[in-house]
Amino acid sequence: MKKLIKIVIALLFASLVFILLCNFWVVYCTKQYNYFSIKNLPSNDVALVLGTSRNTERGKENLFFKYRMEATARLFKEGKIKYIILSGNNDSEYYNEPLDMQRALLNLGIPENVMTLDYAGFRTFDSVVRCKQVFNQDNFTVISQNFHNARALYIAHNEGINAISFAAQDVPDGYSVRTLIREYLARPKAVLDVHVLRPKADITSNVEIKKKKGPGLTK
Repeated sequence: MKKLIKIVIALLFASLVFILLCNFWVVYCTKQYNYFSIKNLPSNDVALVLGTSRNTERGKENLFFKYRMEATARLFKEGKIKYIILSGNNDSEYYNEPLDMQRALLNLGIPENVMTLDYAGFRTFDSVVRCKQVFNQDNFTVISQNFHNARALYIAHNEGINAISFAAQDVPDGYSVRTLIREYLARPKAVLDVHVLRPKADITSNVEIKKKKGPGLTK
C-alpha cells in the first residue's frame, strides 16, 4: 500500500512539473510575437479571431467575447487588418459562435464583405490549422486575450505558420478563474498535440448548422 501511495505521489508530482514546464515554454516561445499596442503591431491582411460564447452560463454578457470584438473592430478601423476570419464552434443549430461574432462586428461598423465565417473552429488547434489548410492563410494576426494568444501562436509556429497576435483587453481579476485554470491545462495539451498526438482537424468542409425553419416559414 505504501509503495502504491509513493507511485501515485510521484506521478502527481511529475504531472505538475510537466504542466508548469509546458506553460513556461509556450509563453516563452511566443511572447515576442504577442502585441499589446496597436501602434507597434505590424499590419497583416488577415486576422484570425478566436471564438468564445457571447454570453456566460448565467446569461450575462461575456467580457472575453466583448473585448475580442472591440479589439477586432479597432484593428480594422486603424488599418492593421483588411480581412477577418471568425473561427468558432457551431456544433448545433442553437450555438453559433462565428455568427454571433459577425453580428457583433456588424454592430461595431465592420462591413460584412470583409468577414469570413469558419464554423468548425471547435478548438484552438482546429481554428489555426483550418486557417492555413481551408482558407489558405499562412501569415495572419490572431486576436484573443493575452493568455489565449500564447497557445494559438505556439500551435501556429509549429505548424509552419507565420503568425503574430494582438492581445484584446483582459477581463478583471477573478472574473473567470475556471477559464484561467483551463488554459493552464490546455497548454500542455497543445504541446502534446503538435509534437506527439497530431489530432486531425476537419479540413474538408465549412458548413453552417442552421436553425430549421418551422411550418409556414419556408420561402
